[in-house]
Amino acid sequence: MMINGKKKTVIILVVLIGLNLAVWQIIFGLSQSQLLKIVFFDVGQGDAIFIETPQKTQILIDGGSGVGSGSGIMEKLGKELSFYDRDIDMVIFTHPDSDHIGGLVEVLKNYRAKIVGWPGVQSSQPLFQEFFNEADKAKSQKVILTEGYKIYVGKELVIEVLSPGSDFIGKEVKDYNSSSLVLRIVYGENEFIITGDITKSVEKKIVNSGENIASDVLKISHHGSSTASSDIFLEKVKPGLAVIQVGKDNKYGHPESEVLERLEKYGIKVMRTDELGDITMFSNGNKIEVR
Repeated sequence: MMINGKKKTVIILVVLIGLNLAVWQIIFGLSQSQLLKIVFFDVGQGDAIFIETPQKTQILIDGGSGVGSGSGIMEKLGKELSFYDRDIDMVIFTHPDSDHIGGLVEVLKNYRAKIVGWPGVQSSQPLFQEFFNEADKAKSQKVILTEGYKIYVGKELVIEVLSPGSDFIGKEVKDYNSSSLVLRIVYGENEFIITGDITKSVEKKIVNSGENIASDVLKISHHGSSTASSDIFLEKVKPGLAVIQVGKDNKYGHPESEVLERLEKYGIKVMRTDELGDITMFSNGNKIEVR
């Protein structure tokens, strides 16, 4: 299927079925030998991560709350995208909590998302309903992302879905943190893990799966809450760098001291949006440069 537009992006969906595992592959065109850009936006007490490939394929993961200090996802995108660029190839929310999905409603009102992805959970919350109302208006393609799915962006970039499983599809749950998407972004020899707000129990499940999750960069779960970032997970991921997306002087006390101490114990360098603002990384597939 050819999608017309400024980037003329080719998107193909393929279903592979074997050993009771369905793997959806979303394939974008991508030149091989340039820089991948990943920006961890400072959106206050929330997550928002922007990915752009060398050929300008754009993916937005979460959008902050859309309210309060540092919440300007629209301002952030305005700096990353040309004023005439009103398309985003894929918009993903890791789970329906307001500090992840809230800002995305405004994004969908101002940009056309060709594809929207989420872990399949349902919610009666107004933000959730409004998000999908806007997606319907734009005729965005909807894709449920669960463990085993892979998003292929050209030949070099792969986004692997490590969690959750399919057991959350169509369900409304009390605690959406356990349903958070966990994404491992692989670009050549460089890897990044995006964790949403997962808990230690989810981390343990991922470790016990036996999947290779070693990565250069780890986005710390739940803004540095002590509910995550367990020893077994950090030992398995072995990141050199951890990013904490967190609001300055937030009422939750994030990031918690025990998490910071644990990261220090493993020699992991920490970068925080409340201290540094937006954190931008470039990768050529072998080396990551932070600006």
